[in-house]
Amino acid sequence: MGSVIGASKWFLCHVRPDRDVPHHSFAGCRPEFCIHSIPSFVRTMRDGVLCGDMGSNCHVTMDARMDLTLTEDQIFIRDEARRFLASKSDVDAVQRTVSQGKGFDADLWAAISADLGWCAMTIPEAQGGVGLGWKEHVLLMEAIGERLAPVPMWSTTCLAVPLLMAIDTPAARDWLERIALGGTAATVAIADMCAIHPFGGTGVTATAQCDGYILQGVLPLVTDAQMAEVILVPAQLQQKIAIFALSAASGAECRALDTLDRTRQYSRLELADLRVPANARLDLDGVNADALTDAETIANLGLAAEQAGIARGVMDLTLEYIAERVQFGRTIASFQAIKHRCAALEVDLAELRALILGAAVQTDPRELALEVAGARALASDLAFRASEEAIQLHGGVGFTTEYAPHLYFKRAQACWHMLGAPERQLDRIAAHCLSGGEAA
Repeated sequence: MGSVIGASKWFLCHVRPDRDVPHHSFAGCRPEFCIHSIPSFVRTMRDGVLCGDMGSNCHVTMDARMDLTLTEDQIFIRDEARRFLASKSDVDAVQRTVSQGKGFDADLWAAISADLGWCAMTIPEAQGGVGLGWKEHVLLMEAIGERLAPVPMWSTTCLAVPLLMAIDTPAARDWLERIALGGTAATVAIADMCAIHPFGGTGVTATAQCDGYILQGVLPLVTDAQMAEVILVPAQLQQKIAIFALSAASGAECRALDTLDRTRQYSRLELADLRVPANARLDLDGVNADALTDAETIANLGLAAEQAGIARGVMDLTLEYIAERVQFGRTIASFQAIKHRCAALEVDLAELRALILGAAVQTDPRELALEVAGARALASDLAFRASEEAIQLHGGVGFTTEYAPHLYFKRAQACWHMLGAPERQLDRIAAHCLSGGEAA
């Protein structure tokens, strides 16, 4: 079956504390929810990573060379990002943005992209970026998800930037420089947001003309298109995938959609015989299929990190609420049944973080794709369960708009299907295992 250390760790031997073993054998990661001592096969701290002896019944070979420990600089990046967003994108601020129907906080985006330079994190220094790795970036994406920050961070840095880096032409590098400089939002117009390979170009066709191209197609769900300065459109050009850069003045019809998730903008983009100049095309002779796959993998990695943040954020809200809610003369956090449910979520979150950090430092593209698929499958499930539990544990007020759990629940539902639902991610891992390691 090959060595699928990261992704098949979840797929082949994932331990579900709420199904496979008694609850009393697990402990919460916070002292106030400690039930019993944590077993030897999983030791975790709330802000740490999974470690320790995995046990004789777990058929996983851990790579001793992979160090998931955060450096002092990475810890500083994580803590400062969380501190900043706690002050600028708290529940009240997000609620105000949602009530205004915008799904976008312009001031917060200006601070993140221009003042703090978060968008430059993974862009090479040659294009004005910081030149750090994806390990640092997933820490930022988790912080974004934790606060449901209504900014086009994922669309810009996890969709557009990896695709521009895959194209690697002077025109693409120019857009990278503009994003690194700050203030420039970007996105990718994907024909099928639920597809496991979204950059395939299906849905839009390009026809060459003497002075440019004609684009034809409908893109029913594009993230953050309304505030994007550039929209990257993969299109089928004969037998190749070409990438076109569309600006707000290109003439494309962009209509905002009223969706379940109000913390992120979604739009419908229609290209009806849209004429674009020759310099709107960013690639030279089509984009390599492997380069597109690598960009898709990074988009999924960023989304998994955001989903981990969603789980962390809604769990923190729940822990705060149950520590204050009094029933039968005691806080409901002291009830054993409540402890069990919180502990199970904490253990799964620690596992998810380990998967994400492991994928972020993975250097083999095929192994990376499989590890990210496993992370996405677990992240989608955990974000949904954590927000669902939050509504349940908040009691009668859990579903009301005055409280925040419904915002996390709706974001979790939206993210579930994006770039491949969990069953599609697991199908990808299964195909790899059943083919003897040939499929990825």
